[in-house]
Amino acid sequence: MPDSAIISKIWNLANVLRDDGVSYGDYLEQITYLLFLKMTDELNKPPPYNKGLRLLRIKDVEGKEIPDGEFCDWETLSGKRGAELESFYSQLLRSLSTEKGMLGHIFTKSQNKIQDPAKLLRVINIIDQEQWSLMYYIQFQRFIQNPETIIYYTLHQPTLYTLKV
Repeated sequence: MPDSAIISKIWNLANVLRDDGVSYGDYLEQITYLLFLKMTDELNKPPPYNKGLRLLRIKDVEGKEIPDGEFCDWETLSGKRGAELESFYSQLLRSLSTEKGMLGHIFTKSQNKIQDPAKLLRVINIIDQEQWSLMYYIQFQRFIQNPETIIYYTLHQPTLYTLKV
């Protein structure tokens, strides 16, 4: 898939949120959280990945995992509708932010900035239509020229920086 198609898909998500008063920074933050969840889901599925990543269950307001609670994963999130979707997404972000390590750092102080459940569902449905991990892998492979190359992406255009190691 050409770079322009990936960039177009990302900005189509922005168009959904623009009319809802979501700022550019908030848009990037929410898309990052949602893409992270979607790509984690993809990495857990059988071939080609099947990583077996364990996701936690929803936590209560005190930060304790609810033993029979729902999992903080893409499948659960994308199955919700209406007010239940908005509530679950907020609780999911709060739960992930209390984790130790890198996961907790990624979701530190995360909050749901998409207040309209219909728009949140629309963004989720758009994200759900693609295999984002595969797109990333293909783009990464395409740009690797040698072992000394490190790739950084921006939303505006893919940019290649070569660093000598």
